[in-house]
Amino acid sequence: MRKPTMGAAEENLPPVESVFNPMSSAYCQNPVPQCLALAERGRLVWFAPWQSWIMTQLDDVMDCWKREYLSSDFYDWEYAKPRPPESEWTNFERAMIGHSLLADHTHHRLIRKIVSPAFSRNVVDEIQRRIDPDIKKLYADLGEPESFDFIEKVARHIPFISITRMVGVPEKYWDDIKPCIMKFTEAWNPTLPQERIQAAVDASNRAIDIIIEILAERRKLPHQENDFISVLLKAEETHEDFVEGDIITLILALIGAGADTTLIGQQWTAYSLAKHPEQAQIALSSPEAFTNAFSEVMRWGSPGKMGFARYASEDMELLGQQVRKGQMILLMPHLKNHNPAIFENPEVFDVQRKFDPDVLFGYGPRFCIGASLAKRQLYLSMSEMFKRFPNLSLESEPERDEMDHNSIAFKKLMIKTNL
Repeated sequence: MRKPTMGAAEENLPPVESVFNPMSSAYCQNPVPQCLALAERGRLVWFAPWQSWIMTQLDDVMDCWKREYLSSDFYDWEYAKPRPPESEWTNFERAMIGHSLLADHTHHRLIRKIVSPAFSRNVVDEIQRRIDPDIKKLYADLGEPESFDFIEKVARHIPFISITRMVGVPEKYWDDIKPCIMKFTEAWNPTLPQERIQAAVDASNRAIDIIIEILAERRKLPHQENDFISVLLKAEETHEDFVEGDIITLILALIGAGADTTLIGQQWTAYSLAKHPEQAQIALSSPEAFTNAFSEVMRWGSPGKMGFARYASEDMELLGQQVRKGQMILLMPHLKNHNPAIFENPEVFDVQRKFDPDVLFGYGPRFCIGASLAKRQLYLSMSEMFKRFPNLSLESEPERDEMDHNSIAFKKLMIKTNL
């Protein structure tokens, strides 16, 4: 294994892994010192434990998102298994290779344009109408306890509720599709053991079979104006470049973003607002106010461990470093979250903090197309919790779960209702 060439100044510093280890207990308790230390090492830093470069500066990350000069294709990674021939593709490969929103930049932009009506305000409002009763029921089923574990009783259920209601998954499929919704992001995480990745791929293949059945059933029904699947099926009818595989890939992308991001977002929003109850009313005064508040939640908490994986499709000089073809480059915009040069008084939690730019959900052609859906379901859940328990507080500081592969998560989040 060849070690990348380092500059003299960098060679005289202690190894990066001695100051940055996102899987360590110290990072889980307080990631800020390690994030700042990594960012100080340079614009592009080699991290040997992951055999990856890390892009540390926000301006560089935004430029990469905007110009898309690095590959998003997992099979371009030097350690990826060989790309299978099309004759051997499972449904998973057919979706992720043949119709990927990640690998083909041109097709990605085309799909975003075609499906934008599926993420309109009217459609998001319709999805809210569908999931709101389920969220209310979650809290109603709690009754009036002295305290409850927010993760076990609420947060773990939100991704499944949101995806099944948005896609319109009939209850007869719920048991089969749930493993995919909860584990889909593991299917392409290159740092995980191969057997864990394969289990996620197998769950994804089962889920794709179900999605295909749902689409076949829905094609037999009249399209509804503000229904998510109806909008996509209408796009399939009117755009020859948009086919069933694109619908499946889009739904899988939303499962990936919605399941992992939403679960972590639920935890950290509940924790942050319970820890700063004086700011809850402002944060929940409107969906627009919550959008800003959620950006502050994720900035202040900084729960990210990994980054956005990209790959060098050829040998190149990048940000002063020689990068080999096939090497991974992780984009880590979260390293800036507590940089006092970017955010004044970064240790202070302020739901009215201004973000310019706000890159929580990406930037440019890589801005998350489902961002409005994610924020709306978070807003509904938090609003209902504070409506039922207006004087809630933390029962205790939650224990961090050091085993989560992607984020700083909590093992439990005990909320006192103070009724």
